Amino acid sequence: MDTAVVLIVGASRGLGLETIKATLRAGYSVRALARSAHTIALSDPRLEKVSGDALDEATVLKALSGVEVVIQTLGVPITLETSLKGTKLFSGTSCVLVKQMRAAGVQRLITVTGIESGDSRGSAGFLHSRILFPLILQRIYDDKTAQEEIIRESGLRWTLVRPGILTSGAPSGRYRVLLESKSWRGGFISRADVADFLVRQIRDDRNIGKTPVVIG
Repeated sequence: MDTAVVLIVGASRGLGLETIKATLRAGYSVRALARSAHTIALSDPRLEKVSGDALDEATVLKALSGVEVVIQTLGVPITLETSLKGTKLFSGTSCVLVKQMRAAGVQRLITVTGIESGDSRGSAGFLHSRILFPLILQRIYDDKTAQEEIIRESGLRWTLVRPGILTSGAPSGRYRVLLESKSWRGGFISRADVADFLVRQIRDDRNIGKTPVVIG
């Protein structure tokens, strides 16, 4: 069993919850930071639940104590408000996290953004890139792009993971990892399969400084 402690930021539901499960299955200890961490319906002696705000510097610094790797899985609900006004959650929390990781001496950061963020914009195919994205997701993903820039310039050992459209379901282990920009395209992938990929990055240095797109 690996003795590393992994901090998962944004861990109470969805992809974050799947990542907790996958990280525990892989034998790591998990510290789960989320506003509603106390509601996480999992019990394991290797799981520590920390209820707190990822925008609060003192909370984040305390959560980083003894941590070796950070996995950032934050998300926002897609509502009329977020579609029209966007969000600053991704860039704001990343500014805090990067600053406090440097202060704590934690180097490894694995962050989930998404296809259409950063230089992958326009890669997901006609329906997604030209219709769905501009109508619903563009303002949200503008902040994911800002988040990516903060992390790229952080000096940390980062990997930016860009999944396709997330679905429910059990892990299949049958997903594609697209590293070259010419191969990037949209698709669907289960949260459980994304979580599997994230956990594999904990001890795999091959994707440090890279932006893999993962689809089913």
